[in-house]
Amino acid sequence: MFDEKTPLVHPYIPNSSPVVREEMLDACGLDSVEEIYASIPSHLRFDRTLDLPAPCSSELELRRHVEGILAKNRTCVENLNFRGAGCAQHYVPAVVDEITGRGEFLTAYGGLWYSDHGKMTAYFEYQSFMGELLDMDAVSLTTYDWSTALSSAVLMAGRITGRDQVLVPACLAVEKRAQLHNFTRSAMTVTSVAYDPATGGLDLEDLQAKLSDRVAAVYIENPTYFGVLETAAEEISARAHEAGALFIVGADPISLGLIEPPGAYGADICCGDVQPLGIYMQYGGGTAGYLASRHETRFLEEFPCLITSITRTADGRGLGYGWANWEQTSWVKRETSRDFTGTTTGLWTISAAVYLALMGPQGMREVGESILGNAAYAARSLGEIPGVESPAFTGPHFKEFVADLSGTGRTVAQVNAALLERGIFGGVDLSKEFPELGQAALFCVTEVHTKADLDRLAAAVARAVR
Repeated sequence: MFDEKTPLVHPYIPNSSPVVREEMLDACGLDSVEEIYASIPSHLRFDRTLDLPAPCSSELELRRHVEGILAKNRTCVENLNFRGAGCAQHYVPAVVDEITGRGEFLTAYGGLWYSDHGKMTAYFEYQSFMGELLDMDAVSLTTYDWSTALSSAVLMAGRITGRDQVLVPACLAVEKRAQLHNFTRSAMTVTSVAYDPATGGLDLEDLQAKLSDRVAAVYIENPTYFGVLETAAEEISARAHEAGALFIVGADPISLGLIEPPGAYGADICCGDVQPLGIYMQYGGGTAGYLASRHETRFLEEFPCLITSITRTADGRGLGYGWANWEQTSWVKRETSRDFTGTTTGLWTISAAVYLALMGPQGMREVGESILGNAAYAARSLGEIPGVESPAFTGPHFKEFVADLSGTGRTVAQVNAALLERGIFGGVDLSKEFPELGQAALFCVTEVHTKADLDRLAAAVARAVR
């Protein structure tokens, strides 16, 4: 047990030892730690001790404490989950955990090409796999999330075209829109394009009306936030290019074994998140944004994120790896960089690489077909419930779909509360994000769901709306 009279020496932090602290102060020519902070004005400093509980004195005690906190969670292990909206529940093959959990990957934070050869190889293979999946030539290492990758793509478009406006779908997720605005507001204006209330796809008339010589790029998501497949993607691409704008596509990679890749219908830049590719849902994590383009100098010169390159060794008998654009990053150029690049989510890069290597083209097609079939069955089953319109849009959908519960006389919140009592996480409530949809919920269905799961959902919703 911790004794407040005895100074705590942390088992993993040698500098917490009073003896070591004194040695460090002596080496710095200081009498106390307080002198280190002397230059900070007093009004900016906390002038009292933090009211914290006593520290855990052993690893066992700490473990029990953390497990007690985690036990309060309601997880997708003991509950049936139908929530997505940017982070979805997909199956993670055991081999992904096995390889991602290896010490040389899990703990290697900052190694470079001359030391972490295995990591650099995995990074390069990830880029190759994603390039093939997207029908793109250049792919960067992953960054924080989809929103970060989108923001960088928009800034790239602005620099390339010399324009200052981006057109985005009105059905863009509110949080993603906020992040995009905050990230790009010093250089770009974000303007919404309406969606067709019947199909859920982009309104082409509104798009045409808003295209001008200010527009640097038109951005779409395929599938959209509502899960609708953008069947007019090729037409949108043509209209953007006719106006001198670039075409940016945000794509869910788990769909691309089945659905045409963005490069095939004219995308100049692609972005998205590799979370569906072997990465668990996590609170505040498990996301990793990707950025890709065609192999053209005007795009490659504007990438703010790292790209791993490959070459022959000097003796010609092996392969070596290195960063192709190290000098473009904010680590090197600082305030003169193209935009901010934080720590790459390299571990998730490796997870995605392992997943794609394991699945291959046939596996990606099969998982896409499974998701497509499951989502269609779930939408149809909910649509048979009196008062429920499902799917709410007539456009084809993938993985996610909107169900309108307005006709039941119940709110989404009420239905979700009833579902939770039966161990089911219901769809994301869209009534505040998109009030024009009424009491609408966004359901997410993936390959992890069985027919029994989908029947259980439909039965539970039917009971909840009686």
